[in-house]
Amino acid sequence: MSVQITAAFAIVCYLSAFGLQVRTSLQTSNGTSSASKGAILGLSVLGLGAHLATSTQQIFTSSGTDFSLLPLSVAVFLIINFMVICGSLRQPFQSLFLLLFPFSALALALSLLPVWQSPPRNNLPLGLSLHILLSIIAYSLLSIAALEALFLAYQNRQLHQHHSSALMRILPPLQTMETLLFGLVITGFTLLTLALISGLLFVDNFFAQHLVHKTTFSIVAWLVYAILLWGHFRWGWRGKTATLWTLGGFILLVLAFWGTKFVLEVILA
Repeated sequence: MSVQITAAFAIVCYLSAFGLQVRTSLQTSNGTSSASKGAILGLSVLGLGAHLATSTQQIFTSSGTDFSLLPLSVAVFLIINFMVICGSLRQPFQSLFLLLFPFSALALALSLLPVWQSPPRNNLPLGLSLHILLSIIAYSLLSIAALEALFLAYQNRQLHQHHSSALMRILPPLQTMETLLFGLVITGFTLLTLALISGLLFVDNFFAQHLVHKTTFSIVAWLVYAILLWGHFRWGWRGKTATLWTLGGFILLVLAFWGTKFVLEVILA
């Protein structure tokens, strides 16, 4: 099946699940009903399967492995969606669909454009492959944490203003959201640490000119998350403080991951 067909099917499924999530959250006073939740989950799984087929074809091409900006972005959203959909079976992650699915559909649509592609590479060394895998998973987890932080900030604002919107009714309790946030940050921080170590060990010229900005932003992001976790366990940081530090670290990772690739592959190409 062609990449255009699988991408289009994934887009339709994601947007349908998004629309159903919005509609049911607005129509029901207690959030998403069991029937609607099942339909949303079914559409999400179908979209995820088509997303996997699309990402596999885009990265593993007949000419080699393509880790350029758009195929890699599609792969990142694939991993994030997989984690959130699986997590939603046991944890209250469904609200994250409201942000993830539209951006996933946008990334899939943009990836079909014949632009911004770098030459594929063959026979990546095992150490480099491990570094890339750890980096993608760490970035995905910390992206989910950033989404959690946005919803947490929204909850705090609504509670302080004594408002109760439709979105507030489908979000988990504030304490649950904070527990999920720090669980994601701790796991993502651990994997980011391993990714940086593997980069130092296996990537040639880790501080080379074309990698210096990515490396610098990644290390500064690591420091931000380290300070956040230290503040949380030492001084009990939570709420607005935790949200700001989480989003600050994520912005640095965005600059390291997407910003660097955009400059190298688009602006300087």
